Amino acid sequence: MSRFFVALLPPQDIQDYANQIKQYFADHYASRGAQKSPPHITLQPPFEWTDANVTLLETSLREFGNRQKPIPITLRDFAAFTPRVIYIDVVRSQELLTLQADLMAYVESKLGIVDEVSKTRPFAPHMTVAFRDLTKQNFKAAWPEFENRQLYFEFTADKLTLLLHDGKRWNVKAEFNFCSGG
Repeated sequence: MSRFFVALLPPQDIQDYANQIKQYFADHYASRGAQKSPPHITLQPPFEWTDANVTLLETSLREFGNRQKPIPITLRDFAAFTPRVIYIDVVRSQELLTLQADLMAYVESKLGIVDEVSKTRPFAPHMTVAFRDLTKQNFKAAWPEFENRQLYFEFTADKLTLLLHDGKRWNVKAEFNFCSGG
């Protein structure tokens, strides 16, 4: 069994910017957990999947991606899940909410992948820069520095990314392009 999750990854220039912030949290606040994955917006939280069936997983995600239109994504400022996580805020657009709900319904009906926690709370799109390894004291020190800091990026999400955990960190396993025709 391997652990996977499905996400939207921003373009490389935005990833580079987010990685600089993650490095800042590692250097100044001893929070390194966010460095274990590329900057991303989780659509389907981590799940276990049998290695023998990875082809089925990838084929299904490719079929799903082929039915999606590229969607605009806006990143604006910082927010937090107090008292441990600081993230780049993702504007909740109808397109993004629909994509996430459709994906979760699709993998549940097609593959039997269910995330019970996600069913009990609303989707909160975010891009983590300081993870749960941020201590409460360091959160109290870091949050005033970031809560009013401004940030603004826009990009078009045109593919799903499947990430695989190698035992230490998350790596891109495959990407599935959205249909560009719309």
